[in-house]
Amino acid sequence: MMKRIALAASLVLALAACQDGNLSQGSTRHLQPIPPATMALMSTKGMSKSDPILVRAYKKESELEIWKRGADGKYALLKTYPVCRWSGQLGPKTREGDRQVPEGFYTVTPAQMNPNSNFYLSFDTGYPNAYDRSLGRNGGDIMVHGSCSSRGCFAMTDENVAEIYAIARDALASGQRGFQFQSYPFRMTAQNLAKHRLDPNIAFWKNLKEGSDTFDVTKDELRVAFSGKRYLFNADETVTAAVMHKQQQDEQEVANLVSKGTKPVKLVYHDGDTHESFRTALANASGVTDSKLGYISRTEGIASGPQQIALDDSGRETIDTPSTALAFASMREAPAETPEPMVARAAAQPAAPAPVVTAFAAPAASQETPFYKKMFSNVTDLFSSSASQPVAETAQVAPVAPVVSPTLRTMPIQKPVPQKRVQASSPVNMAAAN
Repeated sequence: MMKRIALAASLVLALAACQDGNLSQGSTRHLQPIPPATMALMSTKGMSKSDPILVRAYKKESELEIWKRGADGKYALLKTYPVCRWSGQLGPKTREGDRQVPEGFYTVTPAQMNPNSNFYLSFDTGYPNAYDRSLGRNGGDIMVHGSCSSRGCFAMTDENVAEIYAIARDALASGQRGFQFQSYPFRMTAQNLAKHRLDPNIAFWKNLKEGSDTFDVTKDELRVAFSGKRYLFNADETVTAAVMHKQQQDEQEVANLVSKGTKPVKLVYHDGDTHESFRTALANASGVTDSKLGYISRTEGIASGPQQIALDDSGRETIDTPSTALAFASMREAPAETPEPMVARAAAQPAAPAPVVTAFAAPAASQETPFYKKMFSNVTDLFSSSASQPVAETAQVAPVAPVVSPTLRTMPIQKPVPQKRVQASSPVNMAAAN
């Protein structure tokens, strides 16, 4: 009976995710003080609990940062928290039910803090803002909250959200009228921009980068406006010049990475992701609840993270090379060694079971022996019915490194046989998802 009640409660949370309520009225957990270790960290950085804060979040890295304004009027990083769960894909939220976590610039006021959240504690990020509404984007109830379940939210675990909530509460209680919440698809590094340069959202992301760059230059809260489909960031001429200089440097670094072979990619998530520090725990979670993390949404695909799909220069997905051709390519590129050191090493090692692939010593030729057996010993698996499997799964590595014959090093690679491309499965739709 108790198991049925627990399962029913979990299902209620699943359907109500990010649609926060007041299920815990009368609780005092919103009054928990900032932990002593975090207070000590503030002290070492010249900060106090009454100083204003600013929040920055990154979906791909699954991290949320708390910044505090110091006595010099500049914001500095206080602490980075791992995100236990976010949902959807990289890209902005556009409609009710798309499970997307918003990307953009938002404001959190005291009225958006929920001390009686059904996710331990929470605050509303402020989506949709005026920019979102101008583009017809809808949906709402997008929170930073406890537990480890997301349908458009940043789920932080109960322990971490209690600390984040306390830091925000004390800043707002000390006179800050509202703190800025900056949400990005990823950290705006040249490496990320080079890899995602062909994504359909790249123009929007470069616009977000203008805001990120402005904050990096000024270390001050952004003054945000919008015109058409673009955010605007008010700054004086000195700041504007510094931001443009940074952008030029970043663009040059992106160009250098591309010229050195950084390939464009597309990331496909099963349904969002988690921080690396949670990956093993979530992948091994049994059932839908955990004693420390609470309700966990959609653990499928968490263990491996997103699928990375390589793109060609036109943005089309590339076709994987067949395993047989890859096997020849790897043998062709293997470094050659002289026989003497190989014999010495072999003599020094204990006898091992016969491997599938051994050193390439050619057996005596006969009329019945195929040409490839004349050149390689025991590599028939590459041409048998198991050749369609990846080499790493069908071949054992011999304890003695292979010697590559001169003839093998000049052999042409077999022409790959195109394989059928498998489309990534789309996330499962759930009722009333955000």
